[in-house]
Amino acid sequence: MFSRIFGKPKQETNALTTLDKLNETLEMLEKKEKVLIKKAAQEVEKAREFTRAKNKRAAIQCLKRKRLYEQQIEQLGNFQLRIHDQMIMLEGAKATTETVDALRTGASAMKAMQKATNIDDVDKTMDEINEQTENMKQIQEALSAPLGAAADFDEDELEAELEELEGAELEEQLLQPATTAPAAPVHVPTGPRPVRPAQKQTAEEDELAALQAEMAL
Repeated sequence: MFSRIFGKPKQETNALTTLDKLNETLEMLEKKEKVLIKKAAQEVEKAREFTRAKNKRAAIQCLKRKRLYEQQIEQLGNFQLRIHDQMIMLEGAKATTETVDALRTGASAMKAMQKATNIDDVDKTMDEINEQTENMKQIQEALSAPLGAAADFDEDELEAELEELEGAELEEQLLQPATTAPAAPVHVPTGPRPVRPAQKQTAEEDELAALQAEMAL
């Protein structure tokens, strides 16, 4: 069970051990390569000294040893290349194995959850939820229903009465006379009022009375 969930520890340990061993071998080869490169450089320097000393044979021997070192350096380079190739392949295989183990773990977990969750239990749970919802709806409707004398009122009669009130209100608004605009204020002069010539009107009245008297004769 735990090997399914957490992978395969033994195989993972073997892969890590192999990678560690390859790394150690690679470091060893790199050290040997550095030593051989240093020796080859020393042989070149010796050959130059023997050349300056006119010792041709000794100089040639130094160059031969240099070439032997170079052959070993090339061989070590090929070994390192193979080890790098092996490490890359092993790391790729390790990643593939871990991926497969992870997928296997996910599939096992999904299978376990599906096994724990029965379709009949799901249907039963949904039925219980629907039943509880319907019960709550009925409870809310019962609580919102009118009680006492208000329960005897006819909703249709109330609607009709409301329509009559609205019609009467509209009719009253139509029959109401339109409001007249306020009259413009009359401007009254603040100065003294003109005095009517009373004497002139009296003389005219006298002449009219005299004329009427002559006509009567």
